[in-house]
Amino acid sequence: MAKRPEFYFDPKTGYYRKRLKLQDGTWKDVRARSKEELRKKLYDLETAQRMGIILDDKTTVAELAAQWFNNRQSKWSYSRKSDYVNAINVHICPYIGGMLVKEVKPEHCQMVLSKMAHLSNSMQTKTVTTLKQIFECAEENGLIFRSPCAKLKAAGERSKEKTPLTPEQCKALLEATKGTRAYLFIMLGLYAGLRREEICGLRWIDVDLGAKPPHLTVNNAVRFEGTKGVFPSPLKTKAAHRTIPLPAILAAALAEEKKQTKSVFVVSAADGGNATPQTVKNLMKIVDRRQMSKVLPLDKAVGEPHPNGKDVKRILDFRITPHQLRHTYITTLCQSGMDIKKIQYLAGHSDIKMTLNVYSHVVNNRPDELIEAVERAFV
Repeated sequence: MAKRPEFYFDPKTGYYRKRLKLQDGTWKDVRARSKEELRKKLYDLETAQRMGIILDDKTTVAELAAQWFNNRQSKWSYSRKSDYVNAINVHICPYIGGMLVKEVKPEHCQMVLSKMAHLSNSMQTKTVTTLKQIFECAEENGLIFRSPCAKLKAAGERSKEKTPLTPEQCKALLEATKGTRAYLFIMLGLYAGLRREEICGLRWIDVDLGAKPPHLTVNNAVRFEGTKGVFPSPLKTKAAHRTIPLPAILAAALAEEKKQTKSVFVVSAADGGNATPQTVKNLMKIVDRRQMSKVLPLDKAVGEPHPNGKDVKRILDFRITPHQLRHTYITTLCQSGMDIKKIQYLAGHSDIKMTLNVYSHVVNNRPDELIEAVERAFV
């Protein structure tokens, strides 16, 4: 008597298949392109059942999304979890959450996206990514044969290109904030290119002002969770751990601050502890109060006292964000002609493609830098 094959192979579809009995007594067909892949799917399904995770033909999108999220959230950052929760609760479940997973078609997924037509490309991308991962989970667990959102693509308006500050704007910003708590935060962004969370996690033991040249080492970050700042927290990537030489202007500012501070953090909360999201907001408010009032004519707005203090002058005709400070630092390095690999290291980018994609347009692309190559091309 011939031995029964481990799996049934369907030559019409090119898939291997195995029927598995579930805890409720029903049977489920699990399919895969290869025997190895099918063994993994069967193992995952059996493990899920032992753990009390019931995924079957009656599973709804909302139930699957909850299982998928709960089983993976421990490895995600707070911001990543927030993105997934928002995508599931606001954009996915209100429209297809009650549907059975097996009944969802590509057009249903497209309908979810159509409801977000007025939102940005970034928001749509987060929802598409969430949908794809949820239905990939369904496919791996044998709930569906093929994901209905495999070809789904985000639309929406893309974020505007980041604009670095000009040298004149940098000078004005530093003059406007010198002597305030925001000054050092701005300096670390403009002259060391640190991320917001890296600035908040920088301690004085990470700064060596006596070395030649003076430098700082990025060792930790503060993770923002709602209103809390969690320290120590791991850096964004391994590449974020780096040692950055300090320009003289930044080294001098750090030396001056070190003489008078009692906190272990370079930029701290008001009580000397690590910074929180509110700390950063308060620092940026210092900058906001020095921006020109929109209700006053330009010639009267410059130097106009702020109503909250006679010594606060509105002298800035531009707005900034913490990331714009870092963007200005990296752009300045690119415009200096520095080797792109060195810029990648100083920026803490894990992939050089990130550096090239965002900043390549400022590297050797000015007319005076391109004219020689153009002239040679038309000889």
